[in-house]
Amino acid sequence: MNAFIKTLATTRAGYGLTILRVLVGIIFVAHGSQKLFGWFGGYGLEGVAQWMESIGLAPGYLMALMAGSAEFFGGLALIVGLLVRPAAVALTFTLVVAIFSVHISNGLFMADNGYEFALALMAATLALLVEGAGRLSLDKRIAG
Repeated sequence: MNAFIKTLATTRAGYGLTILRVLVGIIFVAHGSQKLFGWFGGYGLEGVAQWMESIGLAPGYLMALMAGSAEFFGGLALIVGLLVRPAAVALTFTLVVAIFSVHISNGLFMADNGYEFALALMAATLALLVEGAGRLSLDKRIAG
């Protein structure tokens, strides 16, 4: 198990990925807190659950809880740099669902509720998945 944890936490990345990780983590924490707690003008679990049911993602409450938790806790993981690769997998999956269930039919651009922003966030999560958490992270300390 020790080798698995070391492999999971190893990073080749420097300070640039650290900056990307922290800033993208803040965005995900904010989005997740909208879904989970209704903060920052969000609708909270009940509101998001109703909306998810309305677009065919059922059961809505479970889907809202999973999406909000992936964003909030995944974002926290990115900010502190702990278990960044598993967080990046969860966030990437969440973004793929968002793109194909909500945004794809609106085209690329954000002005039309397109997938532009989600695609940019997914580029960041995929970069973190490949490169790791970066030099200033708990993952780096765990890996040695």
